Amino acid sequence: MKTSARNQLKGTITEIKKGQINSEIVLSIADGVVIKAIVTNESVDEMGLAVGDTAYAIIKASFVMVSKDKPTNISTRNIIGTKVIEVKNGIVNGELKMAMGDQILTAVITEDAVEDLDFKVGDTVYALIKASFIILAK
Repeated sequence: MKTSARNQLKGTITEIKKGQINSEIVLSIADGVVIKAIVTNESVDEMGLAVGDTAYAIIKASFVMVSKDKPTNISTRNIIGTKVIEVKNGIVNGELKMAMGDQILTAVITEDAVEDLDFKVGDTVYALIKASFIILAK
């Protein structure tokens, strides 16, 4: 599978919570790391998603926000503790690569944010991703 999205995280579906229109899909992507995605019930049915299936969370790097402190009282469903493994500086944007177990998550954020927050390799940071920003593939 080839996409322009920087993040294609492989995992196992551990839970499906069906609502009237959408479902929340819980995907285990690393030991103790889960990602929650919101997709339509129609997509769940058309893809034949079921607990135990392997699926991919597709996430554009620009959809990943990063915090040095663990956020509280926030509506974002995915707050993932990670370790910075690479920092690339740019003129307008910078790029962070973060490890979650054996999987890598990439974030593209403004260069001002990279400098203001002084990200360094080895830092523990929190990746924030809205559940509705995640596309599932099977």
